[in-house]
Amino acid sequence: MSSTESQDRIAGMVATMARMQIAHNEQVHREWRTQGYAYHRAIWIECAELLDHYGWKWWKHQELDLDQVRLELVDIWHFGLSDLLRAGVSEGEIAGSFASLTPRPGSPDDFRDAVESFALATGQAQRFDLPAFLAVLARLPMSLTETFELYVGKNVLNHFRQDHGYKSGDYRKLWNGREDNVHLMEALAGLDCAPDKVPDALYAVLSQRYGEG
Repeated sequence: MSSTESQDRIAGMVATMARMQIAHNEQVHREWRTQGYAYHRAIWIECAELLDHYGWKWWKHQELDLDQVRLELVDIWHFGLSDLLRAGVSEGEIAGSFASLTPRPGSPDDFRDAVESFALATGQAQRFDLPAFLAVLARLPMSLTETFELYVGKNVLNHFRQDHGYKSGDYRKLWNGREDNVHLMEALAGLDCAPDKVPDALYAVLSQRYGEG
């Protein structure tokens, strides 16, 4: 945790993410809490995708794609936050856990081991393991502020996907030959507006790019 991240700021970021996650989940299914969605399964699959972007193959050259690694962590956090909220974990408890987040950068293998430990813990318990997830963030390292900013961006993209036929299969994930996640990162980097204006401004940019692709 950055020393500038006060308890009030942490609580505010967690509350905002919880509100946005509930809204997104309700867009997918109004009764999402009782559908038995296998969030743990989605999480360990995302962990494999994350490691592909980070690099793990010893028999070929791989380029680290840090932007995509961070986005995969945010994808995992969407599922993890959903699981926590469904289980009745309070926003205060979640904020309290994030307050202990401290950067612990190490070797690439330290990060890979943290990801695998998190995937194993979540898979075995069939529940999101928040302390193990925070250990992954600490090893990258990735702060709560970074997580929050990317979360808001990816949440807007997920909302955009649902509005454009993601569930029905009509949505096009490739725009002009590139994945929508790539367009998201470029759009976020190009925004210059107040934080509370970011969701609407980002949605407008994504709409324009999607229409062109």
